[in-house]
Amino acid sequence: MSVSTAAADQTICAPLPVLGRDVTVPLVTGGEVTYAALDYAASAPALQRVWDDVAAYAPYYGSVHRGAGYLSQLSTDLFENARRTVAEFLDCRGDDQVVFTRSTTDSLNLLAATLPADCQVFVFETEHHASLLPWKDARVTYLNAPRTPQEAVTALERALAARTVPTEGGHGPALVCVTGASNVTGELWPVRELAAAAHAHGARIVLDAAQLAPHHPVSVRDLDVDWVAFSGHKLYAPFGSGVLAGRADWLREAEPYLAGGGASRKVTRRVDGGVDVEWHESAARHEAGSPNVIGAYSIASACKALTEAGFDTLVAREEQLIGAVRAGLAEVPEVRVLSLFGDDAPRVGVISFVVEGWNSSHFAAALSAEYGIGVRDGLFCAHPLVRALLGSDPQTQGECGAPEAAPGEKSLNAIRVSFGAGTPDEHVERFVRAVRELVRDGAKWNYRTEDGRCVPAV
Repeated sequence: MSVSTAAADQTICAPLPVLGRDVTVPLVTGGEVTYAALDYAASAPALQRVWDDVAAYAPYYGSVHRGAGYLSQLSTDLFENARRTVAEFLDCRGDDQVVFTRSTTDSLNLLAATLPADCQVFVFETEHHASLLPWKDARVTYLNAPRTPQEAVTALERALAARTVPTEGGHGPALVCVTGASNVTGELWPVRELAAAAHAHGARIVLDAAQLAPHHPVSVRDLDVDWVAFSGHKLYAPFGSGVLAGRADWLREAEPYLAGGGASRKVTRRVDGGVDVEWHESAARHEAGSPNVIGAYSIASACKALTEAGFDTLVAREEQLIGAVRAGLAEVPEVRVLSLFGDDAPRVGVISFVVEGWNSSHFAAALSAEYGIGVRDGLFCAHPLVRALLGSDPQTQGECGAPEAAPGEKSLNAIRVSFGAGTPDEHVERFVRAVRELVRDGAKWNYRTEDGRCVPAV
């Protein structure tokens, strides 16, 4: 069975066509401009290819794993084929499972729910909250922010070697959680080396690839990670879908993430009036309820589109954009780019910075209102990391405060610009020009704080 989809043989071009590329927005200074979406690290725009594929499927919408009718079988086929496509995209091992979730956060919370008893978790304070916070029911060791990739490996090795022994039987299970690319600095982490360190000490490792997978190929085999998690909305697919892929044993042995239809293979009444349940051992065990078929299909479509475009081509172009942004910011003395590993560290298209004399929320609001540029400001759901990077740097309160600053707390926040396969050169050029002009000339408009956000004053 098949559904006709958008042509897969489109010419490799840069940028890849995305939804919203022609959207115009009003400027407070008058007129309109094509919107420059430079907040890919939060949510990348959906690829036009993905949207077209989903639209082609929509008329064939039917129940999944539930019906004998043609459309139900078609939808089931589509859903399971999407699972195979994602496994190929991630270069999974033959016995790995691919579980569809809502997001990276959902994926890592699912894995946290499957941890064996007495499992120790090791996580750097530099993680996004999605990978920093789900381990509340485990014994967690939080590692300080490393300043070089080698320091990260060394710190993990020391922590694993010193882990406590809960029983006479040995150390017990352990899990390391690490990002592939920082959502704050964009810097690439030494995943392969961290995986080797984890395995050398009898631990497993899960890779948060939310920021890595949209920019670089991710191979479960090559990196030798046990699990990988990512989100569709950062991989040029619509909101509401994610993936947890990797080893099946912990997933198979744990109670289902959600109890309900689809996760259960057999349910019977007992004599005492209760019920006995036999759960699936496949990925369905953690996919109770009617699945998000469109979300799974859109992720698979994005995986195919990126693969067909070629990561070598995409990475080469993104490195040009990174170079242009970094060179432009370097020409403005008042700008300080945030970094853990230094200027020469390889990175994806995510760059955070502060501007002397400006509150970051005020600066981001001016970029939007006066130039039609969308960036992110704040602590980026990575509060410990941003605080460590900012240290005691002053942030001028000015007319607008930081949206995430607590009452009475010094305003610590930064600006993040991020981009990817759908970013036109003009958006990057406009951003660099806008930074230069705002620092040199100041904002053309007055701003105020409203509901915790900096907005143009009426």
